[in-house]
Amino acid sequence: MRYLVRARVKPGRAAALLAAVDAGTLGAGSVAGDEYLRDMAAARVREGGPGDGLAVWVEVCFCATPLAEERAYWEEYFELVRVQDAHPRRKCRDETGEEPWACCGCDCTAKLEGRLAGRGRPLWEVLREGSAIRDCGGMTMAGPPPDGAPR
Repeated sequence: MRYLVRARVKPGRAAALLAAVDAGTLGAGSVAGDEYLRDMAAARVREGGPGDGLAVWVEVCFCATPLAEERAYWEEYFELVRVQDAHPRRKCRDETGEEPWACCGCDCTAKLEGRLAGRGRPLWEVLREGSAIRDCGGMTMAGPPPDGAPR
């Protein structure tokens, strides 16, 4: 199943999040593997209006409880604000049993992901700027990113 995730980077966790992505260790040990890095590459930060400062992405998860495997990894860096189905369950070929693991190559959320890509700014762009911004859950990031962090 695919989920629409809305989250805020926890205050003081931006540098650690960037370092984990740069090192490729975000989600290390999880059965979800590279999904964490894919999610972060696609994550967008909303700016202005309702939801200002929320990072938003679409995540694939096969757990019976949404993000049961991933939640602990995400909560190290994010406050998960909302996790919801990204499309109707009755149309999910994995959920209906029509095609096990269908979400791996499915394009059911392509339109949604396309819309998200055109809204806000990439999360990494916001974090890399290293300026004092409210877009990341009210945290203040002074100065340049730490050595080794993606720029």
